Amino acid sequence: MAGMMVGKAGLVTGSGSGIGRASALALAKAGAKVMVSDVSEEAGQETVQMIKDLGGEAAFIACDVSNEEQVIALVDKTVETFDQLDFALNNAGINKGQKPIGELDSKDWDLTLKVNLYGTFYCIKHEVNAMLKTGGGAIVNTASGAGLEGSPNMTPYTASKHAIAGLTKSVALEYGQQGITINSIAPGATITPAIEGWAKTSPEQYEAVLASLPAGRMSTAEDQANAVVFLCSDLARSISGVTLAVDGGYTAGKMQS
Repeated sequence: MAGMMVGKAGLVTGSGSGIGRASALALAKAGAKVMVSDVSEEAGQETVQMIKDLGGEAAFIACDVSNEEQVIALVDKTVETFDQLDFALNNAGINKGQKPIGELDSKDWDLTLKVNLYGTFYCIKHEVNAMLKTGGGAIVNTASGAGLEGSPNMTPYTASKHAIAGLTKSVALEYGQQGITINSIAPGATITPAIEGWAKTSPEQYEAVLASLPAGRMSTAEDQANAVVFLCSDLARSISGVTLAVDGGYTAGKMQS
């Protein structure tokens, strides 16, 4: 995908680790200038340095997406730094309250919705207004496989990710004629340090999950990042309002034993 994003600049929230970091790196490798954003300045600056080590251009601003004023500052800083906002990946998210709904602390519900849903809303709102000034752009949101089907003991997260898929569709209808595309990725089981640790401590459960995946393997953060780069590029200019499952075929149906 080298060269696909040359001449473009944008932002990635939650890019201090995981899918966000992998996406920021992939976008930079494709030629984009990237505003890295995360609640952790240390992690975000590490991502910036990784991009610079690749010969790319990047800057950092700390941002808690649940705070609209910080989101405004993020978008403004991106435009101020790069003179444009061609793409955005709204990736920041959390998963609090992993228990049955009858045992759920309402504070965990509120916090998860505030970060995942309100944060995505704030980002889209201000990204759209910036993109309208320059003729359009591409927005990608991070939904989840939990936004395509139910997930037990993850009610706040599941509700927020379903909502992101719906938000994506509505915004696609509102701004398609102004040159803005908006899509979501729905990552399935993706290898992370936490998953790797779980595989060592619970190998039988890990193998059972692998057996349920048509691809026979979990996705990597780089797999998710490849989808992000495509959706941010001009190759996807006729794709909008879509939630793309990047899950090795998991949501296609259940594997037969």
